[in-house]
Amino acid sequence: QVQLAESGGGSVQAGGSLRLSCRVSGYIAGPYYMAWFRQAPGDERDGIASIDVEGNIKYRDYVKGRFTISRDNVQNTLYLQMIDLGPGDTAMYYCAATSRRPAPNYTMWHREYDNWGQGTQVTVSS
Repeated sequence: QVQLAESGGGSVQAGGSLRLSCRVSGYIAGPYYMAWFRQAPGDERDGIASIDVEGNIKYRDYVKGRFTISRDNVQNTLYLQMIDLGPGDTAMYYCAATSRRPAPNYTMWHREYDNWGQGTQVTVSS
């Protein structure tokens, strides 16, 4: 059983920064692929950044240059550094993990991941 626990969310003003963390615990077979997703009320859960076991990273265009995904394999923790936040970034943020390699063009598709955290809320005011 794998548990993912996000932390670091909160309320900030536009232009502010936050750093999200996702601690992985429990057993997961082999190396794992991870990603950050977010979901605003009424919207689909949208992948925003992914990192594979080799350290290859992908971002959605609308977070490039503002968000940075990283992982610490010793601490089993995934991070998302976010800067220059705007009201459009307001959402619940989730981390996800899988031990199966996602299809090349689907590394930020929610159905490729089978382990999820409970989410951490990010609210950005103008």
